[in-house]
Amino acid sequence: MAYVDYKTALQVDCSVQAAHDGVNRMTKALLEKDGVNWRQKLPPIPTVPISAQTRWSIPSLRRVMNKTATTAGMERARTLKEEGNELVKKGNHKKAVEKYSESLKLNQECATYTNRALCYLALKQYKEAVQDCSEALRLDPKNVKALYRRAQALKELKDYKSSIADIKSLLKAEPKNTAALRLLQELNRT
Repeated sequence: MAYVDYKTALQVDCSVQAAHDGVNRMTKALLEKDGVNWRQKLPPIPTVPISAQTRWSIPSLRRVMNKTATTAGMERARTLKEEGNELVKKGNHKKAVEKYSESLKLNQECATYTNRALCYLALKQYKEAVQDCSEALRLDPKNVKALYRRAQALKELKDYKSSIADIKSLLKAEPKNTAALRLLQELNRT
């Protein structure tokens, strides 16, 4: 009967998370108890008249739909990022930039920006690398990869002062970062 009650509640308002959870819990319990034919043993689920569904408002439906769309978008963004990572391993930085760009349209993630910045560095597109690292740092102000890659790009753009500032910020977080220490030595020689 609990299963029937949860299903009836969902007809009234499909955004009630407790009812969704209850249906899932009851389905599992009934499957264990009665096997694959558990639905045949249920009493009929009453149909809720439209007039009783007034609480099933458009805004609550939009919330449910947006959550579903967001979850699907996040999953697609993750897949695109992984495809970009595979292309980087193969040395195809130009194609990887395309995958990362598609991913960022769906989900602005710090790691995707730093990955695309790595590609821009390899392609000698230093201004774009700086922009991506700055976006990553907007999302995570202490991101070590973003600081390091931006410092590399700034060095190539001959903005040594800003490059040194990024390396010093990085070294505050990771004082023994050998790559950063090496880059700082190079910058001090210029």
